Amino acid sequence: MNPIDTLKNIRIVMCGTSHPGNIGAAARAMRTMGLTDLTLVRPQRFPDPQAMWMSAGATDVLESAKICASLPEALSGVVFAVACSARRRDVAVPMVDARSAALEVVSVAQSRPVAVVFGNESSGLSNAELASCGLIASIPVDPSFSSLNVAAAIQVMCYELRMSVGASLPAPVDQALATIEEVEAFYVHLEQTLIATGFLNPAQPRKLMQRLRRLFSRAHLQVEEVNILRGIARSYVAPKRRD
Repeated sequence: MNPIDTLKNIRIVMCGTSHPGNIGAAARAMRTMGLTDLTLVRPQRFPDPQAMWMSAGATDVLESAKICASLPEALSGVVFAVACSARRRDVAVPMVDARSAALEVVSVAQSRPVAVVFGNESSGLSNAELASCGLIASIPVDPSFSSLNVAAAIQVMCYELRMSVGASLPAPVDQALATIEEVEAFYVHLEQTLIATGFLNPAQPRKLMQRLRRLFSRAHLQVEEVNILRGIARSYVAPKRRD
């Protein structure tokens, strides 16, 4: 399985959401990170135009969202569930930070469906709902202001899940790296130019070209950059002698 495909096995569950805008914002948060499986437990208002508006185009997530009457129904078919909560409760469920939880979720999701569960805006998850899960994930926030919007919490968790499957920024397709031959031709051109301008004394070169090679090698020169540098070198003319 492609590592990114692991995200298809992760279900986001929102319990008792009171504001439809949060559902839409959550759908948007999920879609930006490549998750599309959304389940809603007893939402107060859904479907709702505000949810559609707040989704910012993530309509596919909203249109495929499942509505359930209870959390056990929403967890049907999953083998592991993580509850997201900011507060420790009197339940026998271990608590870890969001990043550690994401790693555990992804390890299971490579082969089986898992769920990440969020509570409503005011009271979060009940003790009974927490007890339905095998792990509690908490986002480390400033203790003096720990109020985190549910859609924002989903964004953070979805980001951690995406990073846990090894996601990275795509390499720009229009910025090809220069070949070794192209870079070597540039070094020859540069050395000739430095000699012509008098900056480099071929009789006493010291370690100038070695240092310049080290400098440019750190940059991982692209074809366009090599062309620019050689253009600059061509623009230099040896200073005229004054008699």
